[in-house]
Amino acid sequence: MPIVPSSYRSPWWLPGGHLQTLAPALFGSRRNPGYRRQRVELPDGDFLDLDWLRNGSSHLAILVHGLEGSSFSPYMTGMARALRSADHAWDVLSINLRGCGGEPNRTLRFYHSGETGDLRTILKTNTAPYSSVALIGFSLGGNVVLKYLGEAPDEVDSKIAAAIAFSVPCHLATSAEVLARPINRIYMFRFLRTLIAKIRHQAHRLPQAIDLTGIGSIRTFKAFDGRFTGPLHGFRDAEDYWAKCSSRQFLPAIRIPTLLVNARNDPFLSPECFPEDEARSHRRLFLECPASGGHLGFPGWKTGSPSWIEERVLSFLDTVVENPKTDLDPRRIE
Repeated sequence: MPIVPSSYRSPWWLPGGHLQTLAPALFGSRRNPGYRRQRVELPDGDFLDLDWLRNGSSHLAILVHGLEGSSFSPYMTGMARALRSADHAWDVLSINLRGCGGEPNRTLRFYHSGETGDLRTILKTNTAPYSSVALIGFSLGGNVVLKYLGEAPDEVDSKIAAAIAFSVPCHLATSAEVLARPINRIYMFRFLRTLIAKIRHQAHRLPQAIDLTGIGSIRTFKAFDGRFTGPLHGFRDAEDYWAKCSSRQFLPAIRIPTLLVNARNDPFLSPECFPEDEARSHRRLFLECPASGGHLGFPGWKTGSPSWIEERVLSFLDTVVENPKTDLDPRRIE
């Protein structure tokens, strides 16, 4: 019954999910942890920019960011630094999804919540030197990681020893509804502003392929995903995209020890994003639901590193990867 009690307690001066979401996003460090960039050409003519921290470790952690994030999002740079400086140090590969590395991507396709093909490409070309690999996904990136692990479990890279996902909208349709509520629209508008700017840029490059009529009236993810994300990636509409790409449906098939951490007061998540039934009946999926923490927030009581979210990853990896014979009892995963 892998439902894990949580040790996280939010600071009293940051009450509520909104402050706990915004404070780390606005004030977290984006300082370069020492990345070395590698550009990978993809089979369809596009590219991915990968940012590496190499320590000569036999372990590799692959980080996947959230919607409109990058390798320089505070949660990514903080995690990269923590993994590099851990007692059992890891090499770190921070993926910039298509169009998120500071340069527009080349193709009509970009990235989305269910795009596991690019992750598969990265795994095929980068895991050979390592004895074990961990996948760490944040929000959209967490959905990608969970979907990858469960959609074709026989094809999962054999080097993957553990996975951790934070703040995952694993039921996309209801998460989109939550973000469309008036109190949450500030987040949705921020995402839509940059997503629409990317679509406009691609339309100038490929005017015959993208119709911008009415783009200025788009105000919701349903409208954007129905108009662009879905059709550009082979889905019928927003509902078809959400239904096929929500990772919750793939959780029962996961075979790798996996920790999913979703805060109860996350303003991005619906009740359907807390897969308690799946976790209770699963031997390898560990669900942790702190009462607070917001969305990719989990602010600490003092500044500095590692943060709670970073300590949580290091603890889980130490239990599962460094001590692989440990009994995976939820009490040992705390």
